[in-house]
Amino acid sequence: MRRPAAFIAGYMGLVAQSAWLALGQIWANKSRSFLTMLGVIIGVASVVAVIAALTGLKAKIVSKFETVVGSNNIFMFPERPDRGRFHRGAWHVIRFRPEQFEGLLQHCPSVSRFTRICESRTTVRCREYVIEDVGVRGIESSWHAIQGRKVLVGRPFSPVDEEQALQVCLVTEDVRDKLHLDRDPTGARIVVGRRSFRVIGVIEKAPQFGGREGRSEREVIIPFATGWKFKWPWMWAIASSKSAATAEEATAEVRFFLRRMRHLKPGDPDTFHLEVMERHLKEIQNVALIMTAVAGGIVGISLLVGGIGIMNIMLVSVSERTREIGLRKAVGARPGTILLQFLVEAVVLCLCGGCLGLLGAEALTKGITSIPNAELEMAYIPLWAIGMAFGFSAFVGICFGMFPAIKAARLDPIEALRHE
Repeated sequence: MRRPAAFIAGYMGLVAQSAWLALGQIWANKSRSFLTMLGVIIGVASVVAVIAALTGLKAKIVSKFETVVGSNNIFMFPERPDRGRFHRGAWHVIRFRPEQFEGLLQHCPSVSRFTRICESRTTVRCREYVIEDVGVRGIESSWHAIQGRKVLVGRPFSPVDEEQALQVCLVTEDVRDKLHLDRDPTGARIVVGRRSFRVIGVIEKAPQFGGREGRSEREVIIPFATGWKFKWPWMWAIASSKSAATAEEATAEVRFFLRRMRHLKPGDPDTFHLEVMERHLKEIQNVALIMTAVAGGIVGISLLVGGIGIMNIMLVSVSERTREIGLRKAVGARPGTILLQFLVEAVVLCLCGGCLGLLGAEALTKGITSIPNAELEMAYIPLWAIGMAFGFSAFVGICFGMFPAIKAARLDPIEALRHE
């Protein structure tokens, strides 16, 4: 046990001594060392900065996606199948009906809440002010928790509003302002289509994804029972699983429940479509990972250029220190010791360049986050990128330092001592 331990200790001591000598050489030739490291510095800084920017962009996209859509939401739409007995079925057979969702929470334990939704688009007016093409949406109370949209002024719908299908509504700030209503429009009367509604509050606008704004901000929200009373043909639903991890299980439960409620036989295709947002979120993350790898690889070419500079300067160093190498060999230094010294010097040179490159990458990242309208305020350097920068720097040092180190180790001591 003592021999291996003594060997490892001696080897580590030799590496530490070689690293110290390498630092001395770098310090003695500061300008040349810096110019030598410049390729590695630029390579590491650019690669890590690109990774930071793409990581921040991915985080921004995922954050917006989860805010707008919800990672654990399951969207349910009626859909005519492309085969089977319902292939040419009438729309009144295919469309959803409210009673088909009764008991969903009891029969789907992985679902935490759901809401039925009916929609239409129509004209909204108040006195002489008119807004065309306004989205009118009938919702249930759980919709606020699923979509994360709060009532800013006034109150949400009460159980009485829903049970009695009262003609009350919530409006967005855009609708309130275009109809020239008071800042608190509670109690005001507006005409939605041909029917009069009483405004009970203002709801925050839907979060935007991809910078889409405009008509999506013009919304009037009414109770689902009220919208269905007006015989709106388009109805769909959203269910929310208890967690993102149980989204697939909740989807299977909802599919089984809807097939039973819609009286579908085992051989019949679904007459509805379920859209699971967790799957799309994973696809976004995979695409972002590929983009990061490709961009990092392209920018990483500069690291190879830096490695060539390291090899050139190490070859010059071997030529300059030929006499020193001959003296060391004359007093008993082994070829392996000489090789290790020059190899460690190349690695230390690259690691120093990697450290300076990381400092440059941090400065670039801070500059990126301050660019207005670039959507990169969430850019940051992940820990794995720091580890990759040091690992790749060491790899470049070993690869491009090996040839000069081998050349130094193979020098003949007599010829080296004669070198002028």
